[in-house]
Amino acid sequence: MSSKHILLVEDEEHLLKTIQLNLELEGYSVSIANNGIEALKEFRKGEFNLIILDVMLPEMNGFDVCEQIRKENTTVPLLFLTAKGSSSDKIQGLKLGADDYLTKPFNLEELLLRVQILLKRGNLQAESKKQLETYSFGGNSINFITYEIEGINGTTQLSKKEIALLKLLIERKGEVISREEILDSVWGKDAYPSSRTIDNYILAFRKYFEKNQRDPLHFNSIRGVGYKFTE
Repeated sequence: MSSKHILLVEDEEHLLKTIQLNLELEGYSVSIANNGIEALKEFRKGEFNLIILDVMLPEMNGFDVCEQIRKENTTVPLLFLTAKGSSSDKIQGLKLGADDYLTKPFNLEELLLRVQILLKRGNLQAESKKQLETYSFGGNSINFITYEIEGINGTTQLSKKEIALLKLLIERKGEVISREEILDSVWGKDAYPSSRTIDNYILAFRKYFEKNQRDPLHFNSIRGVGYKFTE
């Protein structure tokens, strides 16, 4: 039996019970909600591996529910299952953070296959996240849980923002990340530090990790664009 926990949100009682039964026959544990407010309450009660969400719900529509869920959890896979099948509806759902969008009427076998695929993808994301609890490169090591690093000068305790920036750079290893994206990801839309703030963090990383700060191997500034981490 699978230990995967699914939140199913559907206001049509007969359809809710049918989907719930078939998911449980596949071995999944299923929690249910039949309106948007109840969906958020259920979501906040426990850990879910997948959310299946209708759009046209009482109390609060599925798009608004999805938007709120994504503010609180950016990784749980979310599938819209809805009669709203226009291109603009699909685009809106995906823009709000849904991983998949299936329109009613639907083929039950297709739904179960999509559920299986999303759960597998969620497993891979969870494993990737788990692997990034620690990271080593060039004789250095980072502990993202304790905020401690072992660098060229020994053990150092970093700040929350330093760790967040390190994690972003390492997760996107080899990619150039713009200043704007870094500011948005690490500091958020409501904070307004200058891009010089990031320069100072990069300089600090070079002091922690680089043997030659004037010719860095790992933390690179790409003039006029952003920053890149390489091993």
